[in-house]
Amino acid sequence: MYVLLKELGYGANGTVYLVQNENGYAALKMSKNSMSIISEVNVLKSFRKVQGSSLGPSLLDVDDWIIKGSTIPFYVMEYIQGPNLLDFIKQKGPSWIGILLSQLLRDLELLHEQGWVFGDLKPENLIVAGPPYRIRCIDVGGATIQGRAIKEFTEFFDRGYWGMGNRKAEPSYDLFSVAMIALNLAYLRKFEKRENFQAEIVQMMKKKPELQLMKPVLLKAVRGHYSSAKEMRKELLTALSLPAVQKKSEKYGYPDNSAGKSAAKPFPSRKTIHKKKKNRRLLETLLIIVSLSFLYFVYLYFQLI
Repeated sequence: MYVLLKELGYGANGTVYLVQNENGYAALKMSKNSMSIISEVNVLKSFRKVQGSSLGPSLLDVDDWIIKGSTIPFYVMEYIQGPNLLDFIKQKGPSWIGILLSQLLRDLELLHEQGWVFGDLKPENLIVAGPPYRIRCIDVGGATIQGRAIKEFTEFFDRGYWGMGNRKAEPSYDLFSVAMIALNLAYLRKFEKRENFQAEIVQMMKKKPELQLMKPVLLKAVRGHYSSAKEMRKELLTALSLPAVQKKSEKYGYPDNSAGKSAAKPFPSRKTIHKKKKNRRLLETLLIIVSLSFLYFVYLYFQLI
């Protein structure tokens, strides 16, 4: 038995409530649309099959509520607490954008391997739980089997709205949404549709320092050049690691041409180091001989006086 405590949210496909039973708190979603409930339960079961994935909530129970002769299907899932992704970035700062997007891409990769596309990806559907901080999803209502038409979408994160592709459920659809989430998090707002969408995106990325390293990756995602979340995540991590690589290069004397600085001398080879040491020892020997000779001549001078 579940005790309904309060409403957490509602949408076209049902209402979610905070509930409690002998095991503690949970989230319960009920809907008159039985097909929608079945679809979402199947998505959550797919999450459960993927070892190491924590994108969606854990599925706890599936049942029906019978009232006055009517049957209302519902399912119970893990109650995930924390701020949504946009509020988290407002609190913690933009330095977390790349880290959390990397987590999201890893979980999307696992979801796509199960034959699903998330569909309605947006900060409002993503919770940051922790610490340790981990991005989680609280609404899988838009998840769609690959190859079908996307069931639910939000215009700003939808490539069809921007004229950048269709609404077919495929990995590249989710990856477009990830790029738009990055923009939304950097500016903490959405912006209106313009004619030259790609040119505007490039300019907006240039204005935000926190997007500079990610810009090539985000542009490829917007243009649909990634076929998998794994590929996008790999390039994102490489881009984010560039400052550390450059810092290490400077530490060991390698040239840093990427920042437009004058090239430093390369780290010397063993042969060069050995040669320098040999020359230094020879110079020290000559100096000792000259010093001793000078002192000897001074001694002779005073003896003759």
